Formats: sequence, C-alpha cells, structure tokens
Amino acid sequence: MENIIILGTGIAGLTAAIYAARANLSPLLISGPEDGGQLTLTTEVENFPGFPQGVLGPELIDLCKKQAERFGSRFKVDIATEFTQMNSGFGLTLMSGEKIQTKSLIVATGASARWLGIPSEEKYKGRGVTTCATCDGALYKGKEVIVIGGGDSAMEESLFLTKFAIKVMVIHRKDSFRASKIMQERFFKNPKCSVMWDSVVEEVLGDGKKVTGVKLKDVKTGKMTELRCDGVFLAIGHIPNTSFLKGKLEMDENGYLKADSYSHTNIPGVFAAGDVQDRRFKQAITAAGSGCMAAMEAEKWLAGQE
Repeated sequence: MENIIILGTGIAGLTAAIYAARANLSPLLISGPEDGGQLTLTTEVENFPGFPQGVLGPELIDLCKKQAERFGSRFKVDIATEFTQMNSGFGLTLMSGEKIQTKSLIVATGASARWLGIPSEEKYKGRGVTTCATCDGALYKGKEVIVIGGGDSAMEESLFLTKFAIKVMVIHRKDSFRASKIMQERFFKNPKCSVMWDSVVEEVLGDGKKVTGVKLKDVKTGKMTELRCDGVFLAIGHIPNTSFLKGKLEMDENGYLKADSYSHTNIPGVFAAGDVQDRRFKQAITAAGSGCMAAMEAEKWLAGQE
C-alpha cells in the first residue's frame, strides 16, 4: 500500500510531490487526463516568481518534475477511473485496469478548459489560440484579439486584454450577454471593446505558424465572414476533472471539489489541490501553493494515524 498517491502532474500535483517526497513519503503521481496540466498548453509564463525573463510552460513543468524526482517521487502515466474507501485507506482503479491502494490521496486533476472542438483550433493551440488572458495577454501588446464567450469570464478576460491589445472583439453566439450587469457595464464603457452578436467561430485561420484571423458564421442568417485578428482567447468555461469522484467527494454544482482552507475534503485522508477546487484564481502560483498545503496536511494526517 502506498503512503500517498497524487492524482495529476500539473503544477499543483508536482508541488505536492516535492513536499511529500522531502517528507520521505515516496509519493506516487498518476498523470491523469492532461499530463503536465494546462501549463503544457501555455507558451511563455511571465508571472511565476523566480523567472524574471519568463519561462515556457512546458519547461516549468519539466523543471518541477525533475525536482520532484530528485527527492524520490515516482510517476505513472495512467488515469484514475474509480475511487473507493477501504477500512485502512483508499482504492483506485486505473484506466489500464491496474488497482492500487493508498493510505492518503491528493486530488490535483485540474480543470480542463472548454474548447470549440474544431481541427483548426487544435492546430493553433499555443500559437494564437489560448484559454488564459492572464497567462498570455502580454504577448499581444499592440495587436487585435477576439474573445469567445458571453459570461463574466469573457468580460474579465476582455477587460484584462485591453491593457495590451489595441482592439478586443467578443464573439457571442447569442444577442445578449449572460454576464453580470456590472461586468457588462465595464465592458461597454471601454473604448477598446466591441462585440459581434449571433456569431460562432467556424474556423481559425492562420499562416501555418500563427493565427491570422477567424471565419465566422451568423447563426441567424448562415452568412460566413472572415475577421482578421492576432489571437483567439476562449472563455467558455472549464470542466473540473472529477467525474470519477461523483457521489464520493463533495462537489459544487459545477463539479469542483469542496475543500476547506487547509485542503481537506469531506473524507479524512483525501485532500484537494489546484484548479480542481479553485473556481476563482486558476493561476500557476496559487495552484502550487495549494499543492504545498495539501502535502503538508497529508503528512500531518498520516502521522496522526500511526
């Protein structure tokens, strides 16, 4: 039986692994649905402390993994599909069919951004198509961008992008936003912001290296138009990777795990870290901090069981 298993190899899971490994717990990390987490889809990260010149997202993840391995963390590429409570711990069934047991568990499976699901979007991920304005907005200084969505997240992303971009166009499939009134007021008051109603992105256009525009479809008339832009920001929500835990751990209405301020879930010995329990910030540094907290709390909990 393992002392501790960490589900997820994003920045939260890797930070938890570093702390757990240094406590001689020999953690086992299971990669989950997105090995390396959302940072592997990000180009340059400029707001993570310690990197004054910035660092590529995949490079940051690789450095953290090497640091975790240095202290004795172990890694398995697989996905947890079933969770069960046992008298002396917890059981996990993996997609490969393997069954493993652990005394404690840290869930850091993250929340996957919703994507449009079109081939051209996949082609330009990290090269003009992104889901995080805070992460990538500064790369679009003096450029024109579009934001897809109609909720508070789309408004927040758009307003943040006006710090850098010269023009921010929101593409929304309906003729009104669902965002809160105050967020809409801020959006419409900003001279850099505009909106194209009743429209959906049918294709992301590019030159093979970067985004150059989008092809839009009017949902009412079916008319197709092309719009030039330098970047496409998706703000159509996130999906927490918690489906295998439904009915087992407490969640909110959107599937985010409920955890207290010390990372404890409703089941003693099970902890949550990173975006899987964070609906608000979704930043690399906050995910890392929660991974640290979860590992330290897990260490204390294990010590109390001896």
